[in-house]
This record gives sequence, structure tokens and C-alpha cells, in this order.
Amino acid sequence: MKERLKKIWNSFSLYEKIWFFSVIVLTIVVAIVFPSSVENLDINPALIMGLYIADVFTNVLCELLISKQSKWNFIVSLLVEVVEIATCIVIGERFATVATTIFFWIPIDIISFINWNRHLDREKKELTVVRSLKGWQEVLILLAIAAWTVGVGYLLTQIEVEGLLEAGSTAEIVVCYLDAMVSAVAVCNGVFIFLRLKEQWIAWYVDAALECVINVILGQWVLLVLKAAYFTNTTYGYIKWTKYIKTHSIEEQLELKEEAK
Repeated sequence: MKERLKKIWNSFSLYEKIWFFSVIVLTIVVAIVFPSSVENLDINPALIMGLYIADVFTNVLCELLISKQSKWNFIVSLLVEVVEIATCIVIGERFATVATTIFFWIPIDIISFINWNRHLDREKKELTVVRSLKGWQEVLILLAIAAWTVGVGYLLTQIEVEGLLEAGSTAEIVVCYLDAMVSAVAVCNGVFIFLRLKEQWIAWYVDAALECVINVILGQWVLLVLKAAYFTNTTYGYIKWTKYIKTHSIEEQLELKEEAK
């Protein structure tokens, strides 16, 4: 076990280690300085904060593994789903996210783990082969996201539950539509990850931006640390995947030329 843990530790670069622990430390500091308010809910504030910190910890680890093209990100992602479902139920908000997590994310994580395991790099077995999307496919995806946002967003505004926001208020309606859009982008992101497409990083950019707005409205200040981590790691992951795709595309062309000879 000691040797295995040492091997896992050494598989991360110095930058990845610094990034990971910096996010965790910053999260704890923000949690202490800016505790989230739950005055209108009869629950222990420590429980909420514990869920927020667990959400950050599991998410940043999952994101880091994705940027490394590691299939094990999906196992960590299952922990992410459990924490997020518990958080949404406790605070009484974000039910589109709960439904998306239960009926989409958990199944897609399991299927994606199997799919990635079937497309390992020939030279580096710890890596999964990744690729990119075509332009016309992106247009269809954007139209689908818009339709989903309007339809699901409206349905959410018709649900009245006791949560952090007053039912029927402007803030609550805005969160409903943003939650619907986040769930739509999340579905696209999940499909992109399953298909090993680098556009999943672009989806993460959009997802993080929308989540930032929701976190501010709900007073979830500690989760803003997670979104800042998303932006930095998403850039890191996008560059790594793009470089991998470009390098292997050139290698494939050279191999075809050699075979033609």
C-alpha cells in the first residue's frame, strides 16, 4: 500500500500538487472567514460548510484527474455526485441539478469509465486517447441547450419548496433558469467526456461561470474557490488535451505515410 500511494503521489507534477493543496487551504480559509448563512433553515451550519468543503475537495481532485486524461476521474466523480445531491437536498435548492446528477451523471460516470478503459494510449497506459468536435455539431448543441433552459427553467419556477430563497422571488426565478442551463451544459459536458472530446473543457468554462452567479445569489462564498479552481484547471486541461491531440494527429499522419510506402 505504501508503494502504491508513493506511485500515485509521484504521478502528479509539482504544479498539480501545488494547485491542489492551494485550493484546499484557500477553501478552508474562506470557510472560516466567510461562513455561509442558513438563518432561514433549521439545520446545523457546520453540516452545510462540511458539505461545501467536501464538494470542493472531491471536485478539484476529479478535475485534476480529467486534465491528466486519467480514467480514475470517474470513480472520484461518483463521490462528487453523492456530495452534490446531499447539498442540494439539505439547502432545498437546485433540483434540476439533483435530477441531472441521479439520472445522468451517475450512469454516465460508470459508462465513461468503461469506455475510457477501452481507449488507452498505446505507449502510456495511464493516459486515455482524446479528440475534438466538428463545427456543425457545436451549433446543434447550443440550440438544444437554449431549448432545455427555457423548458426546464419554467417548470422549476412552478415548484414551491422551503429553501434558501423566498419562493416566487426574482432571485429564486433567476436561480431556477440558471440551474436549468447549468444542468443542460452539464449533460453536454458529460457526453463530451464520455466521447473523450476536448470541448468538454469549454463546457466547463460555461458551467463554472453560471455556477459563480448562482453561488453569489445563494451566498455560497466558499464554493467560489472551487469555481476559481475550475477556471485555472480548465485552462491547464484544455492546453494539455489540445497538445496531445495535435501531437498524435501528426504521428498518425506519419504512420499512414509509412504504410503507404
